[in-house]
Amino acid sequence: MKQFVWIFFFLTVAYRGFSQDYPITPVPLSQVKIQSGFWYDRLEKARTVTLPHAFHKLEENGKFDNFAVAGGLKKGTFNGVRFDESDVYKVVEGAAYSLQNRYDAKLDRYLDSLITLFAAAQEPDGYLYTIRTIYGDSTGLKDWIAGPYRYGFENGSHELYNVGHLYEAAVAHFQATGKRNLLDIAIKNANHLVKTIGPKPGQLMVVPGHEEIEIALVKLYRVTGTKSYLDLARFFVDMRGRGDKRALFQDAHNLGPAYFQDHKPVVQQTEAVGHAVRAQYLYAGMTDLAALQNDQAIREAVMKIWEDATTRKQYVTGGVGARENGEAFDDPYVLPNDAAYAETCAAVANLLWNHRLFLLTGESKYMDVFERVLYNGFLGGLSLEGDKFFYVNPMSSNGKKDFSNGLAAQRSPWFGINCCPSNVARFLPALPGYIYALRNNELFVNLFADSQTEMKLNETAVKIQQQTLYPWDGAIKLTVSPRKATAFPVLIRIPGWANNQPMPGDLYRYTTQQTPSIKLTINGKATPVTIENGYLKLHRSWKPNDVVTLTLDMLVREVVANAKVKATNGKVAIERGPIVYCAEGLDNNGQALSLTQTSDQRYTPEFRKDFLGGVTVLKTGGAKPTTLIPYYAWNNRGATEMAVWFGQVGK
Repeated sequence: MKQFVWIFFFLTVAYRGFSQDYPITPVPLSQVKIQSGFWYDRLEKARTVTLPHAFHKLEENGKFDNFAVAGGLKKGTFNGVRFDESDVYKVVEGAAYSLQNRYDAKLDRYLDSLITLFAAAQEPDGYLYTIRTIYGDSTGLKDWIAGPYRYGFENGSHELYNVGHLYEAAVAHFQATGKRNLLDIAIKNANHLVKTIGPKPGQLMVVPGHEEIEIALVKLYRVTGTKSYLDLARFFVDMRGRGDKRALFQDAHNLGPAYFQDHKPVVQQTEAVGHAVRAQYLYAGMTDLAALQNDQAIREAVMKIWEDATTRKQYVTGGVGARENGEAFDDPYVLPNDAAYAETCAAVANLLWNHRLFLLTGESKYMDVFERVLYNGFLGGLSLEGDKFFYVNPMSSNGKKDFSNGLAAQRSPWFGINCCPSNVARFLPALPGYIYALRNNELFVNLFADSQTEMKLNETAVKIQQQTLYPWDGAIKLTVSPRKATAFPVLIRIPGWANNQPMPGDLYRYTTQQTPSIKLTINGKATPVTIENGYLKLHRSWKPNDVVTLTLDMLVREVVANAKVKATNGKVAIERGPIVYCAEGLDNNGQALSLTQTSDQRYTPEFRKDFLGGVTVLKTGGAKPTTLIPYYAWNNRGATEMAVWFGQVGK
C-alpha cells in the first residue's frame, strides 16, 4: 500500500519535484477518467482492439522471440530489422497507460511475462540490443545495421532510440503498477550509458541518429532523481552540429547532416529540418531541457523552430513532413496534396512537442495545434475498427496508389516498418493525461471530453465533471465541486477556430471573418465572455456543484492557404469546429478530385449515428449535391478517390 501512496505522490508532483521544471503540471492520467462519448469510444477500442492486435502482430512476426533468443531461452536467429525493439516497447508503454485507464489483471500478467524476456536479453553490464547480442560484433553484420562495435554507427543502428522507448515504457509501467521489474531494466541500461558515453577520457562521443532517448532520459530522471541521466540528455543535445568529433557521417537519403538535425549546434538552429519524427523528438527534448535547466538559449531556438514548422510547413490537418525522401520537412510552403507524406509518427511527435510548449509557456496556441493534429493528422492514422493503420496521410488520393513504403489508398493491418501502428497504440491510451493542467492554484481545461477528475486547488479537494458532445457539438458543461467554498481560477481554452484563426500564423485563414458566437453561463446566469491569451478565465469563489456552460458556435468554414503554397492556389478546404472535412468518391458519384466549390454553396451539418462510427457529415444540395465526411474517417469503406482541397468556381 505504501508503494502506491508513493506513486500517487509522484504523479501529482512529477513536474514540480525538482528545483526547476515546467511551470505548468499536467493532471496525471491516473486521475482523469473519460466516461462516455467520442474519446471514451476510442479508448475502449484501443484497449479491446488496437493493443491486442499490436501484441498479436509483434508475436506473429517474431519480435518477442528476438529477446528470447538473445537471452538464451530458445535457439534461433534475429527476426526483422534493427529498430523493431522500439515497437515492442511502445506497445508495452501503451498497455501501461491502458492499465491506468482501466486495470486489467490479465494484461498486467502478460506484461510481466514480456518483461521477463527483456531481462533475459539484457547483458550483464546493462547493454540491451538484441541483434548484436545474437550475432556479436564480428559475424558479418553490415555497418548500416549495427556497426562494428557498440554504438559504432549510431546514425543507423538505433541502439539509443530503442532503449529510449524502453525507458518510456518502464516509467509508464511503474506508474501503472508500482512494480520495478521493467524500471530496473531501464535503470541498469541507463547506468551503462552514463559510464560508456560522454565527454570524459575513454568514453564514446556519440550522438543519437534517431532522437528519442533525450525525452526518455528526462522521464527517468524525474522518477529516480538521478542527475546523471539529465546530464546525459544534455550531452546528446549539445553534441549536435559537431560531427568532426564522431564517426564518419552517413546518410542513406542524401539529405546531409540536416537529416539528423546535426548540421548546426541546436542553439543556432532556427528551422525545422530533416526527418520530421526525429526532429520533433529532438525539439521536445530541447523543450524539456529549457524547462528543467531554465536555458534561455535553447528556449529561444525551440520557439524559432516551432514558428517555422507551424507557420510555413504544416498541413491543414496538422500533418508535418511533406517530403517522401527522408520522411522529411520540405522547404517553406512546399505542401503537396497527392504526394503529401505527413507520417502518422510525425503527428504523434507534433502532439508531444506542442504539449510541452504549452507546459512551458501557458499559451493556448500550442494546444490549438495539438487539437488540430489530434482530431485530424493523428486520428486519420487509425481505422475506425482500431486494427488498420496509415503510415502516411495525404491530402488527396486517386484510390489506386499502392506503394510498399506506405503511400497507399488503403489502410494496412501492419507494415514492414511498424513505427506508426505502435506509436498510435502507445499515444491513444495516454490521452486523458492531456485534458487538464495546473499552474499553482490555476486549473486549465485544454481539451473537451466527457470526463471527471479530482485535484487540490488552494489546499481544497476539488472535483471537476465535464460533459459534452464535442467535437460534434460546441456545448461544454463543467461542474466544479470543491469540498468547501474556495477561490481559484479556471481557464477554459477557447479554440483558435472559435476565434477566427484556423492555426497560429498566416499559413491558413478563413475566407470570411464571421466570428462564431461564444456564450457563457454560470449557474444558469448569462456571463460576459472575456478571453485572455486564448483562455476564458473564470476567477471566483467556487462552491459545490457550481455549473459553467460554454457554448461555441460551430460554423462551417472555408479555409484557404497562404498564396505561397502553390499546391492549394485557387482551392479551399472545409472545416467545422476542430474537424477538417474531405470528400470521398463513394458519397459523390465516384468523384472527389474533380469536385469544386461554388460561390453560393452552403453545407448543412447532419449527425448520423450509424454512419462511420457516428459522425456529423456536411451536405449541400443544388445542381451538384456534395457530401463531406471527417478527414479522419476516410478509407474506412474501401479504396476510392479522396480530396481535402477543392477548386473554386465563381469566386
